[in-house]
Formats: sequence, structure tokens, C-alpha cells
Amino acid sequence: MNVPVSLRIAALAIATTAFYTYVGQLVPQKEVLPPVEVAISKDMKPEEMVRVGREIMDGKGLCFTCHNGSARFPDLEGIGSRAASRVPGLSDVEYLAQSMYEPDKYIVPGFNPGMPVISKPPIGLSDDEILAVIAYLQSLGGTPTVTMQTKIGGQAGGTSASGEAAAAAATGADAAATPGPADDEVQKPGSIQ
Repeated sequence: MNVPVSLRIAALAIATTAFYTYVGQLVPQKEVLPPVEVAISKDMKPEEMVRVGREIMDGKGLCFTCHNGSARFPDLEGIGSRAASRVPGLSDVEYLAQSMYEPDKYIVPGFNPGMPVISKPPIGLSDDEILAVIAYLQSLGGTPTVTMQTKIGGQAGGTSASGEAAAAAATGADAAATPGPADDEVQKPGSIQ
């Protein structure tokens, strides 16, 4: 039996469309809604900041999209106890702030760069939202010490590692004497862990 070419092409088109429709339905579907605005006030206590920080990370921050235990980015479990020792010379708050304002500054060994600057679009967290996120991160294996009055890297008057080095140079202190990570610890810029 000889089937006309046009009928074969039509059958191939229908079979291909059916196959890709089936495969498309296998992909999990998730409805993404605009982030819910979280009310932040300057008089929040650390416990409230932890709750708000978690909400921001789940919603607007999109943090758990990548920091979810997969091998792409570091798992955040226990970050509160590791943050202070991650980069020599930086406190836990400074390290966490640097990881958000300047994610390419330090990359956790074994991971690749790719974390966006979360204070800029498309995420665009405010300084107060970042403080709440830092409080939540400190609570993962530690005790939150940050308050809404804490000054951090991206804020006016805040301190960062580069700001401290510039201040040391301006006062005549030897910035080279500041301990830094050993050569084998210096990685490509980066992610929080």
C-alpha cells in the first residue's frame, strides 16, 4: 500500500505535536505570583527580623530557588555558625552583607559564581530587607545579633571589607598587614555558604 507523502507529513506533524505535548505535561508546573510586600519597621526585634527575613527569602528574594540543597549553590543550613570564619577579617554580618551586595567578592570552594547582586534589579531588596535576611541567616546555627540600626556594606555609612581597607589606608595603617584568605582559599567570587 502506497501512502501519499502529504498524509505521511501530516501524520508526522500530529505525532510530533502529541509527543511534545505529553513531555510538556511531565514538567512540574508552578504558579508564580508577585512577591507579597512585607512590612518592615525600624523598631523590629531580632525575633521579628528572623521571621520577616525568612518570608523575604521565600518570596521576593527568591533565595531558595538556588540555595535549596542542590549542588548548584551552597546549602544555607548552619550558615549562622560558619559565616564568621568564612573570610578572615570579616565578621558574620560583614560576610553575609558582602555575599549579598558583592557576591563575586568570594566564592565558596567547590561552587561556581552566579549569585546576583540582590540589592539591584531584578530582585532589588532594600537595605532593611537585607538586614532581615541577615538576621534569618544568623539564626541558622547561631544567634541573630543584627538589628534594624546595624549599618552594612551597601548602606550609606556602612562598612565593608573594601571600606575598611580604604579607611586603614586613609589613616596611614598598613592595609597589606590585614590578614586575608590563604591562596588556596581564594576562589572565584561568590555565593553564600
